[in-house]
Amino acid sequence: MYKIDQAANRIIEVDSPKFSELGFTERHHLQEWLAHTPAALGEELLIIQKEFDGFDDTKERLDLLALDKDGNLVIIENKLDDSGRDVVWQALKYASYCSTFTKEQIIKAYQEYLSKSGRSNEDAAANVVEFLEFSDLEEVVLNSTNTQRLMFVAANFRKEVTSTALWLLGNGISLQCMKVTPYRHDNDLYLNVEQIIPTPEAEELMISINAKAKEEKETVGKQHSRYRIRLQYWEQAVNALHKSDCHLFENVSPSKDQWISAGSGVSGCTFTLIFGKSESRVEVIMGRSDLKENKLIFDALASQKEILEDKFGYPLTWYRNDDKKVSRIQYPLEIDGYDKENWPELIDWMIKHMSRLEKTFKQPLLEAAEQMKKTLQEPVNTV
Repeated sequence: MYKIDQAANRIIEVDSPKFSELGFTERHHLQEWLAHTPAALGEELLIIQKEFDGFDDTKERLDLLALDKDGNLVIIENKLDDSGRDVVWQALKYASYCSTFTKEQIIKAYQEYLSKSGRSNEDAAANVVEFLEFSDLEEVVLNSTNTQRLMFVAANFRKEVTSTALWLLGNGISLQCMKVTPYRHDNDLYLNVEQIIPTPEAEELMISINAKAKEEKETVGKQHSRYRIRLQYWEQAVNALHKSDCHLFENVSPSKDQWISAGSGVSGCTFTLIFGKSESRVEVIMGRSDLKENKLIFDALASQKEILEDKFGYPLTWYRNDDKKVSRIQYPLEIDGYDKENWPELIDWMIKHMSRLEKTFKQPLLEAAEQMKKTLQEPVNTV
């Protein structure tokens, strides 16, 4: 830091002694300063404990415990001239201890802190409600799962501390390293508090990146979960199909996909079973490479709609899909497919209705394909 000498048009370096040279201590000075003026850390914080030792089966004490404006617990660890080697591990332990704190425990701890601080006339619950800008404690959510934050305060940070802090940040742990520097000019002393990790400019970007990474991780996790469920279902369903009178799927293996298909005797047209979370279906799919061919086959079948539905025994859903290549005829069942207790019922339903679908459409599909070929071979009338 430099002082500007306007008269000489020069800057003069301001002395920056160590805290220890000034006789300041971590407990009686830095901790007290931050407890009384938490805004020095760059945001609105409500200090709810100091030298907190309310952990089961341990005598460890965290320096300061605070709430941020979102109701998250902030674990603040203070060091003076050196961050120390173990500060990150220490704070992580405290965060794990605090992760189980309920709203009631937090309010109780804050009330104890108020009493020890000579403010027993204040109501902890009312202070929290006012700080978070709610109208009632019932509306307040405190210490949601995995939202605990870490804040390290020191004059200097060792390389092992900054390296670990950056790695934790990259893995979604919310933390900040705040560098505190004392300055002396004449008889006046000053304190500068600066966030060095993450830099303020990078913090918003890192939050966005971490949020995106978390979303992608959750999506991948859900995909893998769906794959496992589908594979388990098809293992049971295919085994039951092999033992049934429905011989369509004799050469089909279990799949992680949402469907399994069997040939119909017409190229590009299949009998397909669909397994979904809220709906499962039996389908006839016209998926030849040529859109026009699919529509001609579909139209030939649709011309017999009443006859085919009467033979099947139930109304069917017909999707010509004019602007898409594939056309479908399907019969659905609304059922929670991911509830394994429903699987025996669903498998029986699939076998029964796929057998009906095959008997209903096997021959008409062959005839529709032949009609499609003849239509395409007819000469075009140019008159």
